[in-house]
Amino acid sequence: MRWKQFFTPVKSIRAPEAEEYMRLESQGDFTLLDVRQPGEYAAGHIPGAKLIPIAELDKRLDEIDPKKPTLVYCAIGGRSRVAAQMLAGKGFENVINMAGGFKAWDSHIAMGPEDQGLMLFSGNEFYEETLVVAYSLEKGLREFYLSMMEKIKTDKVKSLFQKLSDIEIKHQDRIFDEYLQATGKTIDRKDFEENLVVQAVEGGLTTSEYINRFKPDWNSPAEIIALAMSIEAQALDLYTRASERNEDQRAKAALKQIAEEERTHLEALGQLMDA
Repeated sequence: MRWKQFFTPVKSIRAPEAEEYMRLESQGDFTLLDVRQPGEYAAGHIPGAKLIPIAELDKRLDEIDPKKPTLVYCAIGGRSRVAAQMLAGKGFENVINMAGGFKAWDSHIAMGPEDQGLMLFSGNEFYEETLVVAYSLEKGLREFYLSMMEKIKTDKVKSLFQKLSDIEIKHQDRIFDEYLQATGKTIDRKDFEENLVVQAVEGGLTTSEYINRFKPDWNSPAEIIALAMSIEAQALDLYTRASERNEDQRAKAALKQIAEEERTHLEALGQLMDA
């Protein structure tokens, strides 16, 4: 072991700066690395983070692109600083430590183990198969929003759910059009949904799992938006993890694009929350 790698200076930024950095960078142009333990990751992590516990890092360097910027975080900043210095000492060109760690993170989070939801993506899907799964997830979330309208008594909150479902159908439209272009088929939308689309909700959880996890007040606009943001954060996390394991380059690019769209949805929901 080269001890000098632990004394290699690395850049540190605070959590708000890290959030802004991720907002400005395109999904897939950087690596977000979580060096905590699997249990810590499952309890809560930044959407899109790749988990490599610090004790395994030196043996799994081939899983990280040394040419991409790497943003590293842990619980409070100690392990991530050591990990960042290790990576810099191993020749990684641009390594950034998130000072304060996950404890200082005050934005969207995803929950669950690293393989959550990945039963929907084997990693071997072709481009068109990936689009079918993505469409299924968007359709599932729209149906989730519409079904929740039945629980609502106030028109204001019903209108909010309708707006959220309309966002998802626009996403479905884009993915369906992309599927038609990719396959050259002239399949009817109804036939497509009946014969190809599976039952799923964005983020890889079922409707009841989302409700039990977040337990929102169904007549509070703020809690409804917070629920939607949580689901979109889970979706961003799932699409990012799925893109990393897919070997088909077109499928990988499609998943990264959809993840980027989920990030845009999160920003729009944040503006709605502010309003």
